[in-house]
Amino acid sequence: MGEKLPKLTAKEAEKLLLGAGFIIDRQKGSHRIYVKNGCRMVIPHHSGKILHPKIVKELFTIIEKCKDE
Repeated sequence: MGEKLPKLTAKEAEKLLLGAGFIIDRQKGSHRIYVKNGCRMVIPHHSGKILHPKIVKELFTIIEKCKDE
């Protein structure tokens, strides 16, 4: 069985992205788009809701992928 992912809210995910050097590119409705060196991540901001595990997995993947670029 794989590694257990943490349960994150949008605010916590945003903090991780900004800490990794991403910037807020734009916002459409409740979705904020973050970019860094051609990498893009969309986070839905719904107050207090836990992000879907697929979004959390994508978050850690994109941070790792764009770390050294």
